[in-house]
Amino acid sequence: MSIDGTRQIYLREVQNNPQPCHYLSLIRASQESGREVCDIWYLFAYRPAMTQHLQNFTQEVMRGESPLSVGLRELIAAYTSYLNECEFCTKAHAAVAAELLGSEELVWAALRDPEQADLKDEEKALLRFVRQITKDLSGISEKDVQAVRDAGWSDEAIFYAITVCALFNLYNRWVGASGVHAISDEGHRFYGRSMALRGYDPKAREEYVTGFRSEGGGRS
Repeated sequence: MSIDGTRQIYLREVQNNPQPCHYLSLIRASQESGREVCDIWYLFAYRPAMTQHLQNFTQEVMRGESPLSVGLRELIAAYTSYLNECEFCTKAHAAVAAELLGSEELVWAALRDPEQADLKDEEKALLRFVRQITKDLSGISEKDVQAVRDAGWSDEAIFYAITVCALFNLYNRWVGASGVHAISDEGHRFYGRSMALRGYDPKAREEYVTGFRSEGGGRS
């Protein structure tokens, strides 16, 4: 167990030495409200001068203006994580995608088998390409990119799909090798709602947790 009684990640020194930053405030707000803490916050809080750049990059990739909807970007994040068997990232981003797309059943069907899921043909083509990036990167050629274009996607959209996929391949390895645990399904749904509403800014997410607590759990 860590110094605050939570489950330990593999990097005990990292978990036991969070530095003052918005992620530490988010950790404390969640603890004070009796909610689960996401272990990944300790990674962000350990060296905030470094991880601040990753946070900002993630916010812009996942919430900035893009030809890909926010919901589709979250689905790509969850699908990449599912392919990498990263339980934390899969459940975390499946929960966000479910909030944004309006169906948990649809999201999990897409993760398990995009070809059979109730997705548009162009969305299936994009997820097919995401799978190739994750599982067969060296096999990708311009022909594969052209197949995504032929499905109706612009180069800008393909750029965003590649970037989201690459970013979450990084996250999957970062959290997996560090020993970040998944939390309960209920916990992932709660934080999924907060990320769907507030994005990746830890201060905004802290305000969501604090506001939810002060309203007695009544925030929608």
